[in-house]
Amino acid sequence: MFTILLTFSENRAKASQFMEGHKQWISQGFDEGVFLVVGNLQPSRGGGILAHNTTMEELTERLNADPFVIEKIVEAEIIEITPARTDERLEFLMA
Repeated sequence: MFTILLTFSENRAKASQFMEGHKQWISQGFDEGVFLVVGNLQPSRGGGILAHNTTMEELTERLNADPFVIEKIVEAEIIEITPARTDERLEFLMA
């Protein structure tokens, strides 16, 4: 399981130009069963993603296809988490 932090960079002003492509990239992540949660980092610092069902290498490749990463609008940080315990509703993350 992975937490991805997409923190705005100095190019943040370009975000509106690439927002549609970024939203399509997010939709693809959900459609392919990799993204579980996507949301905003507060206060207005960027975005966060909870991902699973992928490897670090695959996730890095996926992130490198995000228009926000390509255009250096955000800096991506991947944090890998090995779950030790979950609520029973999230047991699928233990696999």
